[in-house]
Amino acid sequence: MLLKTRHFGDITIDKDNIITFNDGIPSFENVKKYVVLDNPNNESPFKWLQSVDEPDLAFAIINPFLIKADYDIDLDDDAINALDIEKEEEVLIYSIVVVPEDVSRISMNLKAPVVINSRSKKAMQVVLDTDKYSVRHYILEELRKQRRAENACTDKKEGSVHSNR
Repeated sequence: MLLKTRHFGDITIDKDNIITFNDGIPSFENVKKYVVLDNPNNESPFKWLQSVDEPDLAFAIINPFLIKADYDIDLDDDAINALDIEKEEEVLIYSIVVVPEDVSRISMNLKAPVVINSRSKKAMQVVLDTDKYSVRHYILEELRKQRRAENACTDKKEGSVHSNR
């Protein structure tokens, strides 16, 4: 199927890869059909959630576990039933990314992940019932925190039990 998009030009997609948001995405309730597109740069962790019906509409998305390994969500029964989830293995989780003018403030929405059932092709943006996560989790700040934690012992005197050298 040929899909005309604003950001990617004309692309060919497999109809079997179209996912349906029965209720749409908040603020885009009338747009129901999307496809997940890989980034042309294979080294980039970002993908695109491209609308099939609206050529101008595409969201940058990311697997939140790539940035925040301890991310933990609990889907309620309503979401599990709405998505027709039978096994955990068929669930894909993405966070919508906001890229502001100041790219150093790039963030992902951990409070409301996009949940996709890879088998049924049903999807929804689920608002988690927790204060543990925010709608603006700053990606570069998280990566800096992880680097500091990884390097915490490297400042120790070489040869000591705390040295990584």
